[in-house]
This record gives sequence, structure tokens and C-alpha cells, in this order.
Amino acid sequence: MPATERLISLEKRFFLKERELNALLEITQAINLDSPENSLYKIFQFTLLGQLNIRRLVLYVREEEQWQCVLSFGAGQPDFRGVPLPEVARQKCTHAACPVHTLEMGPEWELLETIIPVVQNGQVLAYIFIGSVHEDYGQGEATKFLETLSNILLGAIQNRRLARQRVADAAIRKEIEIAQEVQSMLFPQKLPNDAHVAVHASYVPHTAVGGDYYDVVSLDAERFLFCVADVSGKGVAASLLMSNFQAGLRTLVRQKVDLATIVHELNHLIFRNSGGDKFITVFFGVYDRTTRRLQYVNAGHNDPILVPDYGPIKLLKEGTIMLGVMDDLPMMSVGEVTVPPQTLLLNYTDGLTEVFNEAQEEFGEEGVVAALRRGRYLPLTRLHSELLAEIKAFNAKGSHFSDDITILSCRFK
Repeated sequence: MPATERLISLEKRFFLKERELNALLEITQAINLDSPENSLYKIFQFTLLGQLNIRRLVLYVREEEQWQCVLSFGAGQPDFRGVPLPEVARQKCTHAACPVHTLEMGPEWELLETIIPVVQNGQVLAYIFIGSVHEDYGQGEATKFLETLSNILLGAIQNRRLARQRVADAAIRKEIEIAQEVQSMLFPQKLPNDAHVAVHASYVPHTAVGGDYYDVVSLDAERFLFCVADVSGKGVAASLLMSNFQAGLRTLVRQKVDLATIVHELNHLIFRNSGGDKFITVFFGVYDRTTRRLQYVNAGHNDPILVPDYGPIKLLKEGTIMLGVMDDLPMMSVGEVTVPPQTLLLNYTDGLTEVFNEAQEEFGEEGVVAALRRGRYLPLTRLHSELLAEIKAFNAKGSHFSDDITILSCRFK
């Protein structure tokens, strides 16, 4: 090659490298200025037009397992935003640049010449379609530099998304921590254990913040109220609704109102707070140590199981519908039983019964009753651990339960 031609060639290459450096500078400046994603894509477009003279370009980016066209410019070609990325491009162009005409994608793609996959850690993050590259800028050089420039751009966008996700995850973790603290404060710190009665409770949350609740509140020297509840839904919203429920219950107890009034007022409270979108199933019991009378209301909850020392097992069914479904309860009755000595009462949420084995058979109420017949005279702590061990052995998922489990048992002496 004559010296003059070599000099012209070197000047062109120097000019193109200068353009590439300018393009890199524009992109990195935009990244450092913390420009929004849409602005970064626009700057990418103008850089390719202004610095590299690439006159047609379509950019598809993978966003949450979906391919989205984020850039589409060039005279004479359709706007590809909203057009799905062709399956043939994903199948045949996974590691290196491919000529568009070999993929047979249709006439709308004819003005584009090359498709470039942008790969990071073996995964395709984007596809760049280019056409009408300036004659002084060889296709091979254009391809290589576009891959570099796109990797810088998409890497920066990915890092921003990860940073936003970390901030969002941290906020969620903080919410969960607060909800866990709130929930732990809802549960009573001390349960009755005296000459008349012993109470024990176990709680196994399905997630970090569950939707179950239990409480035991002293009414006077002889009487105490206990309840087991299950709110629809899980997480922070369920925890907040339960905290409202507990605050309302404690307020009504201090006002020394009867059980029927407590149920009606809590129903109003839940309905006002949730607008009927959420509900709570709950069993309330009030036990009098002197008379051995147990008053109760079952508000759409699993029937507690009353196991006397002699005679048949009794299910405590009387009450009303679940709370929070409507402003006024359509029906309500307060049940009452005399509790014989050495009687066991088991209260629980549906996480204890809605456990399935490999044959999709449910543990169910029958399984709980059978377990109680075998272990009714065990200490309450042991009875609970045996019950949990039995459903764990029965469960097809092993120790992973599909719902929260709450057990509250009372042994009336």
C-alpha cells in the first residue's frame, strides 16, 4: 500500500477511535450523572447517531424474563417498540453477531443488517439490530465496539436496578422486623397455671409474619378470657389487623362488658378497618373457676375439642359467622357448658388440620381427635410437641407447613 494511502487509512482509524472515545465519554458521563434509565437509552441513541453515524438501530433488553424493545430509530423502518423479539433471533443468535437476512424474520426487518447479542456471564442481556453503518466504519469494528458500549450501558442499568432492589428489600425486611415485634407483643407473656386450670400455647408461623393470634386475659380473681384467632391473609397487613383486634379486645375487657358485646364490637371494629376485604375467624371462651362454667362464642373458627375424663368428646360449635364480613352479625348465640374435673380443651387454627400426605389425604379433625385420645393425659407441653411431630410425619412436605399453626390447650383440674 502506498504511503499516502496508509496515511489516509491511519487518519480514518484515528478519527474513528476518537469517535469511539467520545461515545464512551458521553455514556460514562450520563451514567455518572445518575441519569434515569430512559435518558440513558436516549443518550445511547444520540451517541450512536452523532459519534458513530449508525443510522438504524433497534435495541431489545431482557427485563424480568420478558424481552422489551427500548430503542427503535431509523428512516424507512417501522417502530419496533411493542413488536415481540422474534423467536428465531433468540434461538440462532446467542453468542456472536448474525446477519439479519439469514434469519428470515420478515420484510419489516430488511433494512437492518446485523443482530448483535450482548452477553454477560454467559447470559444474553440484550439484542442490538443495526443497519446502514457508515462506510468508513467496518461491520466488524462496529459490532465489537457496540458490544463494549452496550455492556457498559446495560451493566450500569443493571447495577441501578440491583441497588433499588436492595433498598426495597431492606425496607421490606424492616417492615417484617417491625411486624414480628408487633406480633410478639400481641401474645401473652404469662399463661394461667394454678390449682384450677393449666393453659399452654404453641405457635408455628408459616412465614416470618403469620396471621394467627391467641390471647389469655384475666377478667377478675375467678374468671379469665381466652381466644384463638386466624386472620385472612398473611404478612404485615394481617399483623396490623391483628394488633387492632387485640387493642379492641383489651379495651372491651377493661370496660367489663359481656361476651356477646365483645364479639359484636370487635366485628364492627374489623369491618370498619378492613371494609369487608379481610375477616377473622376466632373462638372466645370465658371460664369461671368457681362455677366451672365455660361460656363461649365460635365465630366461624375450627371447633375446639372438649375431652372429658369420662363420656363422649364434645365439639364447641355455637356462636356466629366469621368477624369482619359485614357490619352487623346476622345471628349470634353464646354457648355454655359445665366442665367436669380432669377435662382437656384443645383450641387450634386450621394449619393443624389442613395437612396432606402423599395420597392427598387430609390429617383433619379426625386425626387431631385420634391424637388426643392417645395423649390426653400427657403434660400439655408434651401433648403439643407430640401433635406437631405427628402432623410433621404425616405431611407430604415434611416440616414445611402450608399455613400457620396455633395450639392453645386448657386442662381443667
